Amino acid sequence: MKVILREDVPELGLAGQTVEVKAGYGRNYLFPRNLAIPASKANLRAIDEIRKQKDLADRKRLREAEVIKERIEKLEVSTEVLVGEDEKLFGSVTASDVAALLEKENVIVDKRAVQLENPIKVLGVYTVPIKIDKEVTANLKLWVIKKS
Repeated sequence: MKVILREDVPELGLAGQTVEVKAGYGRNYLFPRNLAIPASKANLRAIDEIRKQKDLADRKRLREAEVIKERIEKLEVSTEVLVGEDEKLFGSVTASDVAALLEKENVIVDKRAVQLENPIKVLGVYTVPIKIDKEVTANLKLWVIKKS
């Protein structure tokens, strides 16, 4: 069965593409969720409109992501932590801690967007990458300082 995708479907294709799927998958999953429409002659003519709407939505999402990126890159946030011997932290600074610090600055990001390779366990200044969109990544300057 040939269908036209209305939205991006992982492992299947992008919005506006015509793909071949099994009849049950199309009937029971794609059509009820409004992810695809049957590939009839009339629908094939409407495919351009679907692509235009997708392009407009992508450009809008990208502009919003750029605005958030600029806000994040202007910020310098700091967190005070308890420190033991040799300037090592009790515990660590994790992605959810960084997301909470950004939330205090009125920038809402998901903790999964904070791309720390490992939790921070030493005092210092760090550049933390934050993935806002597929193509947009901001760099946040994070100061980890000793609690007085």
